[in-house]
Amino acid sequence: QVQLVESGGGLVQAGGSLRLSCATSTAGFNINQWGWYRQAPGKQRELVASITDTNDIRFANSVKGRCAISRDNDKNAVYLEIDSLKPEDTAVYYCVAGRIPTFAYWGRGTQVTVSS
Repeated sequence: QVQLVESGGGLVQAGGSLRLSCATSTAGFNINQWGWYRQAPGKQRELVASITDTNDIRFANSVKGRCAISRDNDKNAVYLEIDSLKPEDTAVYYCVAGRIPTFAYWGRGTQVTVSS
């Protein structure tokens, strides 16, 4: 069973930074890509960032230039960092994993609220 558990959300001031962590348990499921989606109330779900097993990294235009995604294979973890936070970054952030081109597995999400 694939398990993805997010942590690191909370209340952050605009202009600040956040680092989200995702503890992954995917052994035996042949996962080759990981990512972070976010969903804000009344808005469409957005793929914020993704990373493959060959370190092909992609970002949404909304976070490009102020976002980083990384993996730590030894710790079975995926991380998302966003700098220069804006109120519009407020959303529930979901850790996702799957085989290219889909993300079949989702965590439960962690709330990030950016105050102005």
